[in-house]
Amino acid sequence: MRINPLILEHLQSLEPAATFSGSGSRVTSSSGTSYFCKVGSSSEVEQYAGEALALSLMHAAAPGLAPQLFAHGTSAGCPYFISQYLDMGPALSDEAARTLALRLATELHRSQDSRGRGFGFERATHCGVTRVERGWAGSWEVCYSGMMRQLLDGLERKGSGEVVKVGNQVVQRVIPALLRDLDVEPVLLHGDLWTGNAGVDRRTGQPVIFDPAAFYGHNEFELAIARMFGGFPQAFFSTYLSHYPPAEPKSEFQQRAELYETYHYLNHALIFGGGYAGQAVSRMKRLLRYVDKDDEDSSD
Repeated sequence: MRINPLILEHLQSLEPAATFSGSGSRVTSSSGTSYFCKVGSSSEVEQYAGEALALSLMHAAAPGLAPQLFAHGTSAGCPYFISQYLDMGPALSDEAARTLALRLATELHRSQDSRGRGFGFERATHCGVTRVERGWAGSWEVCYSGMMRQLLDGLERKGSGEVVKVGNQVVQRVIPALLRDLDVEPVLLHGDLWTGNAGVDRRTGQPVIFDPAAFYGHNEFELAIARMFGGFPQAFFSTYLSHYPPAEPKSEFQQRAELYETYHYLNHALIFGGGYAGQAVSRMKRLLRYVDKDDEDSSD
């Protein structure tokens, strides 16, 4: 198979004495090194740029935890991307899950924006196929409210009535109640950490994460989609929390977890429809009952 000339030019700059061959997105040099290479359409320039920045920051914060980026850019209006190719093995074992949790808690989630810009990200990213406008916010409450409103606006355009109505109540009442007084730092997150975006490198046996929707946010957000769909073993969560305990008030850790899971259920509702909207609504109504009860208790 003929390698894209632009990709080949960049590979030759990485290994001037090598020859290259490959099929699909995997290109291998005569030295035995494999690269993941892709060229997109003009409509994907922003998406490629967001992913490239995310991988660069993640690799710097936790070397080897995410594929190393070698080159990216645009040519003739189309984006290209070259990174380390990883031969991924089966699902995370308990041992690999504990290692992943440790590296997230002690490396990736200790990394903050070098310019101290707060919560958010400097480029739009994509969570699945959903474009997420980022920018910067001075508080986690404001940042997360903006993330939720983007999804609710998308669902409203699709005519999803009840989920939007209940979601707006969550933004107005639940988010301020649970997030306004949190004392948390904006740390680098993968942003879409489900089992499909994590695996084990067959060569090293070490866990790897990829396809990020990165931004700087509350570290507990990272655990949300990992809890959904039953993919990550319990060893992952127990190890993570032993190295990065829940924020205060710890008594509301479960409510924050449900609030963060709601984001992903709304995103799935926007992308796939089906029963995800109903699952989001049930969680949001439970959260509304919680803050209403808390308000009643406070007034007694």
